[in-house]
Amino acid sequence: MVKFSKQFEGQLVPEWKEAFVDYWQLKKDLKKIHLLNITNNNNNNSPNKHPNSSLSNTLLTSLKNFSLFGPQRKDHHEVIHVHKKLASSASKGDVYETELLEQFADTDAAKEFFNCLDLQLNKVNQFYKGKEKEFLERGESLKKQMEILIEAKTAFKQQRGKGASSLQDSKEDASISCTISREESIGDRAEQEQLQDNNSTDDQVEKNDVSYGDTCSRSSDELGKSMGIKREDSKLRTLSGQVFSCQGKNFGINIPLTTPSRTFSAISYIVWEDLVNQNSKKCTPEGSKLRINKTKLHHAEKMIKGAFVELYKGLGYLKTYRNLNMLAFVKILKKFDKVTGKQVLPIYLKVVESSYFNSSDKIINLADEVEELFIKHFADEDRRKAMKYLKPRQHKESHSVTFFIGLFTGCFIALFTGYIIMAHLLGFMFGLLFLHFFLYGCNIFAWRKTRINYSFIFELAPTKELKYRDVFLICTTSMTVVVGVMFVHLSFLTKGYSYTQVQAIPGLLLLAFLLLLLCPFNIIYLSSRYRFLCVIRNIILSPLYKVVMLDFFMADQLCSQVPMLRNLEYVACYYITGSYKTHDYVYCIRAKHYRDLAYAVSFLPYYWRAMQCARRWFDEGQKTHLVNLGKYVSAMLAAGTKVAYEKEKTAGWLCLVVVMSSVATMYQLYWDFVKDWGLLQMNSKNPWLRNELMLRRKIIYYFSMGLNLILRLAWLQTVLHSSFEHVDYRVTGLFLAALEVIRRGLWNFFRLENEHLNNQGKFRAVKTVPLPFHEVDEQD
Repeated sequence: MVKFSKQFEGQLVPEWKEAFVDYWQLKKDLKKIHLLNITNNNNNNSPNKHPNSSLSNTLLTSLKNFSLFGPQRKDHHEVIHVHKKLASSASKGDVYETELLEQFADTDAAKEFFNCLDLQLNKVNQFYKGKEKEFLERGESLKKQMEILIEAKTAFKQQRGKGASSLQDSKEDASISCTISREESIGDRAEQEQLQDNNSTDDQVEKNDVSYGDTCSRSSDELGKSMGIKREDSKLRTLSGQVFSCQGKNFGINIPLTTPSRTFSAISYIVWEDLVNQNSKKCTPEGSKLRINKTKLHHAEKMIKGAFVELYKGLGYLKTYRNLNMLAFVKILKKFDKVTGKQVLPIYLKVVESSYFNSSDKIINLADEVEELFIKHFADEDRRKAMKYLKPRQHKESHSVTFFIGLFTGCFIALFTGYIIMAHLLGFMFGLLFLHFFLYGCNIFAWRKTRINYSFIFELAPTKELKYRDVFLICTTSMTVVVGVMFVHLSFLTKGYSYTQVQAIPGLLLLAFLLLLLCPFNIIYLSSRYRFLCVIRNIILSPLYKVVMLDFFMADQLCSQVPMLRNLEYVACYYITGSYKTHDYVYCIRAKHYRDLAYAVSFLPYYWRAMQCARRWFDEGQKTHLVNLGKYVSAMLAAGTKVAYEKEKTAGWLCLVVVMSSVATMYQLYWDFVKDWGLLQMNSKNPWLRNELMLRRKIIYYFSMGLNLILRLAWLQTVLHSSFEHVDYRVTGLFLAALEVIRRGLWNFFRLENEHLNNQGKFRAVKTVPLPFHEVDEQD
């Protein structure tokens, strides 16, 4: 049977862990009481004790338990009394304090236990009340958003009906009054763009509402005031297409800048704002007739739908919070009664049951209301369809996946051994790629074991994300196919087949992998492949896309795959130029265009990452992103000097490689330890580590820091290359590239651990979804 402490830890909300009952501390306090009881019992049983004293204690106890009219009821002899007091501020609610009425053999330890218990109860009530208030406010805001959306859609359909009566939807309530007015503004040129791209990000609404406004105004200065949105140096304003009046209030639709077209529109808007500041046109009092934009209404509906899903998820977490904490109080009180022999459970449990976190039913009512609204407006009155969004079922793990992992692992080892025997050298790019993929599977396994909520951090859909066994299956299957095809390739060569035809086999294998990645059919993890392509698109088009966690995480992975990208560049040149037909391996190396392209390939991952830092600074205004940008600029310079040294092989370039690589390494090590990992904190309770750690064994952190330092210095092989002249340079390059991939896999775990702990400190368990409609304060 699983211990409750492990069950409790496995079911709690990771981001709210600090707000849950500290069950482990209560167990420690209870253990002190237990040890004191054992000590007292041993002392009482000591032969030095006088029997008369023991007898007198027994008689006194009997007299206390009995009266002239028989045994006295236990209800009249309460062990404790819990006082209910008002807190200093009304937001904190009631405060509970326990008084010990009966003398305990270990009074100090008992007082410490109940002080901790009261502290936990007060903490749970305060946190629950705060979260309840937050979710209730979200719920009220969403209801208003829903009302505005319904009125806007009704007005849109009525307006379309005036132009084409056949398009009028009779199901909508045409009696809803919604006066729409609009004036032309500069940002309207982007209204019709990127509808398909908005659909692709339906499940990925950004956490941060980075936006800027566009509305009817008398001048550019009044434009920001009328929307009630302040222009900050660090943020863009919302690109909104229209302002409309519903029930006497003005509203605007705010759309986050998540696509290149909207980014360009936002920048052009800021430029044009200064140009037309003196000559802006005034709005007519009545306003011109508006055709509400269908694209923006569709996007607004998606945003509200996503907000409902996140709200419902948060309400579910709060229910779990209440139930687990209630169970924790029951369990620890039972243990206390068992250890001390007192009857504390019935008394204290009444207080817990009547406390705010257990007695309030506002969250339950709000959850029911959210269900009804979602079913009505987003699921066409189909409850089963609605529950697929609100309560998505987790993918069931199949034993067949484990079987095939073992099967393909065995096949891969057998084929790999045969390939090594035949080829004597393994130097193809697939090895690095699938090593990285395998380490990612190990990362997922470690994140799950340590309760790091990587799905929330990466904003992955719970029903579509890859589990670690899925990653291992893809890795082993792919490597089995790759090594099998290469084994066949070498077999054909040894049997005397045409060299041109045989050399086409590796190229066809690479082409097959690319076609599978781009395959539009719902086979072989379509959602994951599509998400991967979207992330790669966002990286390549940096800084045009808004940067989220998954984007810069993947860009960091590409920084560790520069050797593979250069190998891919060589393979592309080898087959595109037809060199495989003439068996000319050095043509692509000698060609000037290839050498120039090698510089670009070495720069690109660092350039993309630097542009992401620039975009994050532009959106968020934090100078930390500029400092991070400098790290990738130094890495670009180090990579460039290394490529130049490989070409020239002179002492001057060697010195430059040492200088630039040393600067970049020091920069990267500081960022790894201090920023990404949050380590090297001098005043921490854990020497050289941060205060909060996910792993219990601190030696793992020290070992990881040392290993990261060693792997960061792998570039020294460039300087000491003469010591490895008897080893093929391709083997050396593959080995060093593999070390960098391993270092990145190690970095992935600690990077996400730091992100999880920062998020946990802010108690964020659900996304804060930006809402589309914002009230406008009209100023004449």
